[in-house]
Amino acid sequence: QVQLVESGGGLVQAGGSLRLSCAVSSRAYSDAAMGWFRQAPGKEREIVAAIGATVGGGTYYAESVKGRFTISRDNAKNTVYLQMNSLKPEETAVYYCAARFLGGHSYYVSSLDYTYWGQGTQVTVSS
Repeated sequence: QVQLVESGGGLVQAGGSLRLSCAVSSRAYSDAAMGWFRQAPGKEREIVAAIGATVGGGTYYAESVKGRFTISRDNAKNTVYLQMNSLKPEETAVYYCAARFLGGHSYYVSSLDYTYWGQGTQVTVSS
């Protein structure tokens, strides 16, 4: 059974930074496309960033986070990261990581494309 465990959430002031981590318990992690999503109260879950299974798979960022967030992965540690800078109060949400195996090299932006999900980590940005 594949497990994803997020960490790194917390309370930060507007303009601050946080780095989220997601550890994946699978030997096939390097073959997995990974994504970060977030869901605020009363809103639908939305894509934040995604990364393909290989270097050539590329990365994707939601327009609202371009230039401020960075997704990266460390295949030796079975971990994907989301560095978040210049955070805004409206980005307060539960952040989830997700994994899709055997999907080729590309990234995926729809939540429907992902098979495994973490439990989520709360990010609260105070004004």
